[in-house]
Amino acid sequence: MTFPGVSRTFPSVSRTFPSVNKPTSETVAITMGDAAGIGPEIIARAFRQQPEMLKNCFVAGDVGTMRRAAALVAGDGPALPVLVLDSPQEALKAPPRCIPVLQVGASLGLQEYGRVSAQAGEFAGRCVVWAADAALAGDIAAMVTAPLHKEALSAAGAPYDAFPGHTEILQSRAALALGLPVNGVPVRMMLANEALRTVLLSIHLSLREAVEAVTFDNILQTLRITRTAMREILGREPVIAVAGLNPHAGEGGLFGREEIEHIAPAIAAAQQEGGRVLGPFAPDTVFMRARNTPDHPGEFDVVVAMYHDQGLIPVKYLGVEDGVNITLGLPWVRTSPDHGTAFDIAGQGVASPASLLAAIRMAKRLVNLA
Repeated sequence: MTFPGVSRTFPSVSRTFPSVNKPTSETVAITMGDAAGIGPEIIARAFRQQPEMLKNCFVAGDVGTMRRAAALVAGDGPALPVLVLDSPQEALKAPPRCIPVLQVGASLGLQEYGRVSAQAGEFAGRCVVWAADAALAGDIAAMVTAPLHKEALSAAGAPYDAFPGHTEILQSRAALALGLPVNGVPVRMMLANEALRTVLLSIHLSLREAVEAVTFDNILQTLRITRTAMREILGREPVIAVAGLNPHAGEGGLFGREEIEHIAPAIAAAQQEGGRVLGPFAPDTVFMRARNTPDHPGEFDVVVAMYHDQGLIPVKYLGVEDGVNITLGLPWVRTSPDHGTAFDIAGQGVASPASLLAAIRMAKRLVNLA
């Protein structure tokens, strides 16, 4: 399978996937992320701080990099030993107080902290592809991805430079395995914390392109994906709010006609299909109305946002440490922390694993693992 602007093919699928969406394993793979960032560090700290919660989890990454991370977070105590795995299933028998690591391909070699590296970008992409294939084969129950660096991923060259981030790699991998075009596996990004959930209509597009993506078909597809995913998460029919694109949700066409021509008709179509979908609401108040607190339960279970920053700013403002990124529409469970590689603090031993722990907790919950 080739991609526009890519000079060589994506790594081929070398096995069949008879158990798509039916994992036979109870293991959770944590991809290491960019070795020059905080990914290895927060993974090592998570294993150190909450070993019971990380039972059945293992790192798909580089053994040497994880040994360095284990030493970095050890403080005055001994570093957790790294247990080298030959297969995901060996993680089920890993003793407590260690970091199980499955080496993905050739060793990476230690990378300089905080520096964009094509080698680190390639390795991070390689780990994501490996975990996606393992999930498709049923070899893992879910995957949690530590942050990768988009510039490093691009610097790695083909095929990784064709993908802005994790979501697009995973979508293309699923499509390839399922024998479908990429648009045959529509996916969406949901960011969630205890107070708010948002689903994005589009992900990594320029603002101009994102506005052009506000169409009836895209909105209705997003609402269908959101409804299906939220029913699985909540065990009931979700209440979905839809944000407008324009100020005041267009104010009856005074500030734009997207709400009239595209958003409202898609909401009506989703309602006809049985969905509890409301809106479009003014984007400057809908997230506040959806916010769930002990004193004020939110009016909605989730908000569908019309573009990337519209949906992510309110979630991250409420607490980036607790946010979880969940990819909706894949035939397996994928979550990730709600932050990036943090090159500015990488290697200092101060990065918090809170968002990663929340992502692991959510992944295990979604596949019914203790």
